[in-house]
Amino acid sequence: MSDSTSNPTLANAFYAQSGGVTAVINASAAGLIETARLHPDRIGKVFAGKNGIIGALKEELIDTSLETNEDIAALKHTPSGAFGSCRFKLKSLQESRAEYERLIAVFKAHNIRYFFYNGGGDSMDTAHKVSQLSETMGYPITCVGVPKTVDNDLPVTDNCPGFGSVAKYIAVSIREAGFDVASMAATSTKVFVMEVMGRHAGWIAAAGGLAAEQEGDAPHIILFPEIPFEQTAFLARVDFCVKTYGYCAIVVSEGVKNPEGQFLADAGTVDVFGHNQLGGVAPVIANLIKSNLGYKYHWAVSDYLQRAARHIASATDVEQAYALGKAAMEFALAGKNATMPIVVRESETPYRWSVGQASLSEVANVEKMLPRDYISEDGFGITAKARTYLQPLIQGEDYPPYKNGLPQYVKLQNKLVSKLIDEDFTI
Repeated sequence: MSDSTSNPTLANAFYAQSGGVTAVINASAAGLIETARLHPDRIGKVFAGKNGIIGALKEELIDTSLETNEDIAALKHTPSGAFGSCRFKLKSLQESRAEYERLIAVFKAHNIRYFFYNGGGDSMDTAHKVSQLSETMGYPITCVGVPKTVDNDLPVTDNCPGFGSVAKYIAVSIREAGFDVASMAATSTKVFVMEVMGRHAGWIAAAGGLAAEQEGDAPHIILFPEIPFEQTAFLARVDFCVKTYGYCAIVVSEGVKNPEGQFLADAGTVDVFGHNQLGGVAPVIANLIKSNLGYKYHWAVSDYLQRAARHIASATDVEQAYALGKAAMEFALAGKNATMPIVVRESETPYRWSVGQASLSEVANVEKMLPRDYISEDGFGITAKARTYLQPLIQGEDYPPYKNGLPQYVKLQNKLVSKLIDEDFTI
C-alpha cells in the first residue's frame, strides 16, 4: 500500500478515465499513481472516480492508496479502464451550474486540489472548464489532462496513447486475414471487408496500410472518412484487385461518407456527446460488392477487440502512455494548470520522442484529421509519408504475463471512501 495515508493534511488528487477505453489507458493511470507515491510529502491520496467524472458527481471515490504497489504496477499491462469509464459530458455553465457546484462541493469535502482527466477532446474540454470555473467559485483546482484516444485525433500532440496499439492490431489482423482469404480465393471467398473505428478521422484505417509492404499485399483498398465514397470507382478497384491478385482485402473506417456528406452506416441516433451512432459499414460495403459484382464475401467488425487487445500492444504505445501519466502528475506538482502533456517527435530515423506540453484550450474539442498527403492520389491507400509517420508507433512487443495459456490482468479492489455529503446527486 502507499504511504501517502500518513499525512491527512496534504491535498488530495482526483483521477478519472473517460470515453472509450484503450489497451494502454491503465498504463497512464499507473504512471500517475506511482509518481504520486514517490512524493508522500507533496500529495495525499489519489482518488479515482468510479465510472469517470460520474464518480465525482455521485461522490463515489475509489481510494487507490488501498491498492498494493504490485497491483498498481500491473495496471501497465492490463487493458480497459481499471476504475470504470463513462460517456458523460458536463453541461455548459449557462445550461447548468449545478454540476459544477456539485464537483466543487465533493472536491472541497475530500480536500481534492488536483484533477486529472484521462480522455479525448471532450474530456480536455471538461478539464479546461473545471480549471476556469473552480477559480471563479472560490476553490482553485489544478487541472491536468492526460491524452487518450484510439482515434489519434487530438491536436498538438504528435500522437495519442492508445492509437499505436490499435494500429498494430489492425495491421496484423488485415495481414493475417489477407493470407486466409488468398488461400481460399480460388474456390471460395474473394472479398474480405474489415471495419475499423474512426468516425471522422481515418488514422486507424490508415494503419491497416502498414500491412501492404509489396504490390498485391492486403489491404488492397482502404476507405477513409476524409475521402467521399465514390461507388463506381470503388467497384472498379475491387474488380481489378480480384482479377489481378485473385482476391481483394478491404479496410473501411466506420465513418465513411457519401459525396453528400452522409455516413454510409448512419443508424439515425446520437450519443450523449451528440455524435452520430454508426450502425456498421462493413455489411453495407460487402452487400454493395455482392449485388454489383457477384463476388462471395466475408466481413468483420473489429469493434471492441481492436481497443482491448493488450496481448499485442505496441511497446512504443505502452511506454508513451505511462510517460504521459507520470508527466501529468509532475506537471501538477510543479503548479502547471490547464495543461496537458504531449508526445513530441524529435526525429524519424532513429525514432526519438520526448514529453512536451500543450494548453487545454488548444486541445479541447478540436479534431485532427488525416492529412490529404497521407492518402494516395486515388484515395484507396496510404503514401510513403503516412508510412513514415505510422511505422514507429507500432514498434516493439510488450507482452503481459501469461498463465495457463492466457494473459494475466489485474482486478483492483476499488474500495470507495465514505461519503461526506448527505444529499445524493442525480445524473
